[in-house]
Amino acid sequence: MTGTNLEENRELALDYGRVASIKQPVIPVAVQDADSKEVLIVAYANKAALDHTIKKKLATFWSISRDELWVKGATSGDYLDVVEVRINCEQNSALYLVRPRTGGACHTRDQHGQTRKSCFYRRIQGPLLLEFL
Repeated sequence: MTGTNLEENRELALDYGRVASIKQPVIPVAVQDADSKEVLIVAYANKAALDHTIKKKLATFWSISRDELWVKGATSGDYLDVVEVRINCEQNSALYLVRPRTGGACHTRDQHGQTRKSCFYRRIQGPLLLEFL
């Protein structure tokens, strides 16, 4: 299952092999709303993405699907302004505390055509069933 089918489906279809397909040396990045503390996205950053994030104060990642630097919002307009960057104790993951400019962070849209606030818009309802929040 890929693309919209995966993103709008109610069937649980976790991609356990996704991380193994990453060609760049990267670290995972949790992205959290600086005010509400809601987790918005989990993505990946290589050194160039982290450097760009720190320099420009814009959430920047390494796109594992496009294999290129990804400034969140460059094409959608849904920029995430970075308030703070934190690094975990083992220095193998990061946390971006952000303020969304437009209120949305996910690349998907809800039933009203609005950018979803967070990529975590479904929860497990049953063994193999998802529920939209």
